Amino acid sequence: MVHIRFEGRSYDLNESQIGLTANMNDTTIKQRLAQHFEVPLNRFESYIIDRRPSGGFIVRPEAVYG
Repeated sequence: MVHIRFEGRSYDLNESQIGLTANMNDTTIKQRLAQHFEVPLNRFESYIIDRRPSGGFIVRPEAVYG
């Protein structure tokens, strides 16, 4: 499962819906997400990809404190 927080909304997708596999690097995952959401790749530039022990992903904006 991939949980994505993008532009203030949350999305839950199966990896197969966007062609992700556990061994992909962050850049490739961001490219697939940009294609899925039909936005330029740079929209995901500052996003963090958390790999969960279950094999899923959480994709979220970088947290800014202060």
